[in-house]
Order: sequence, then C-alpha cells, then structure tokens
Amino acid sequence: MVLEVIMSYKIVADSCCEFPEGYEKDSRYERVALRLDVEDEVFIDDESFDQAKFLKSVAKSAECPKSSCPSPEAFREAYRTDAENVFVFTLSSHLSGSYNSAELGKKLYHEKYGDKNIFVCDSESASCGETQLAFKTVEWSKEGCSFEEICQRLVEYRDKMKTYFVLDNLETLRKNGRLTGIKAFVATTLNIKPVMSATKGVIIQIGQAIGTQKALAKMAEAVARESVHPEEKMLMITHCNCRERAEKVKEMILEKIRVKDVLIMDTKGVSSMYANDGGVIVTL
Repeated sequence: MVLEVIMSYKIVADSCCEFPEGYEKDSRYERVALRLDVEDEVFIDDESFDQAKFLKSVAKSAECPKSSCPSPEAFREAYRTDAENVFVFTLSSHLSGSYNSAELGKKLYHEKYGDKNIFVCDSESASCGETQLAFKTVEWSKEGCSFEEICQRLVEYRDKMKTYFVLDNLETLRKNGRLTGIKAFVATTLNIKPVMSATKGVIIQIGQAIGTQKALAKMAEAVARESVHPEEKMLMITHCNCRERAEKVKEMILEKIRVKDVLIMDTKGVSSMYANDGGVIVTL
C-alpha cells in the first residue's frame, strides 16, 4: 500500500497579489502589506484598504501616488509557521524592491529562527500573475510534489506565463519610470490605448487602438493567439473598479479558446495604484 504524502505549505505574497474573498481567513495564505502614499495621505494595503477612497484621493491629487515595499522584518515574521514549506511571491523586481526585501527577510529568518524551506519567487509579473503562481504551488503541493520539484516547476511556469493589460491612464507607470520608451502623454491626449504585456518583468507595448473597448478586444485577441494549452490553465482577470469590462474581456477570450477555469478579482491597493480606475489585467 502506497500512502500519498502531502507536504504542508504556507503561501506568502506581497500585497500586490490578489486572492479571492475569504482567503484572508485561511492561515495558509498571508499577504505582506505595502504602503501607499498620496501626497500626505497614507494607505496600508491590507484588509483595511478602501479602494474607493484611494481612487478618489488619487484623482484629486496633483502628485503621483507612491508605494513603499514591506520591510525585510515584515517578511521574516510572515515566514514563521509550522508548515514545512514556505513559498513567497512578489511583484516584478523591475517594478518594486519587494523581491529584494523578501530575500533579505529569508536570510533574517534563518539567522533568527533556524532552518526552513523558503523559496522566494520573483513573479516577473504583478496582481493575478502572482495569484497564478500561488495557485499552481497549492496544486503541486496537493499532488505530493517535493519542495525542490515545486521550486523548479514554478520557475518554468513563470517563464512561460503571459501577462497583459489595458489601462485608461498610464501616468502612474510613466511617472514612476516603468514605461521606458512608451509615450503615455500621447496615449492620453489622443485617446490611444496601448495594449501592454510583461516580458521577463519588463513592460512592453504589443499593440494599440482608439478607445478602451477596441484595445480590450485587441488584448483578448493577443491572449487567445499566444496561449499554449489554455485548456489546462486558469484564466485570471483583475480589474480596478470595472467588473463589466472584466466580464466582457472574459467573454471575448472564451469565444476564441477554451480554458480550465476563470477567476475574476478586483484589485487591491498596489494593483489599484498602477492599474488606475478602469484598468484590466489578464494572465493565462
């Protein structure tokens, strides 16, 4: 008789990662909060985050909102668990210092508390890109994969994962230096909406259209065209205060390909800052 051994796990992610409602009550999942600053107003990206209030503050502010990554000590304490394996996911190291902070937190954990299986994964994405990797980790853990095997699979999966997005407003990305070579002011003044993708964590433009609806349609086409074995994958869509747009994107994609499942979530704090009101992010 062969007994299947399922290694216990904990998922730790910075707060750019979205989880479905209810996950915050599960001790196997923990989000480590970033801080958001809109002029003199401070928002902590945890369960207390008020998206409507944040977007209102951003809209009336003349300054660009800024984020501060969690401290290494905050990550260190999040790694404290009875679980055998800890898997950590951060937004792209090209967007934030969160990955470096999480890695330092791992070193601090080992110095203070001793040995522990901790794998810190730079998602080279954001938002639901982190969620994708977290969900695959849970799937592989339940299949009985070893810590080392899951780490290897995560890197392979991440390198093949695609992230796409269409934003109404690119100013936050531009002012924070995340849009090298992309003319955000042209997009704003002419109502040209770029269709964006993330390759190795670097944001690139893969198309454009006049108006948001046409841009979303182009994004859906790109998702379908570039998908590989979509029937084995979950389509994840996050939106910033625009559920109808997200549902429409889902419909346009599912008209072209078949997927394993679909998950739609609203953005939390960091994703709301970068996506801005009306932004839609897709991973597959």
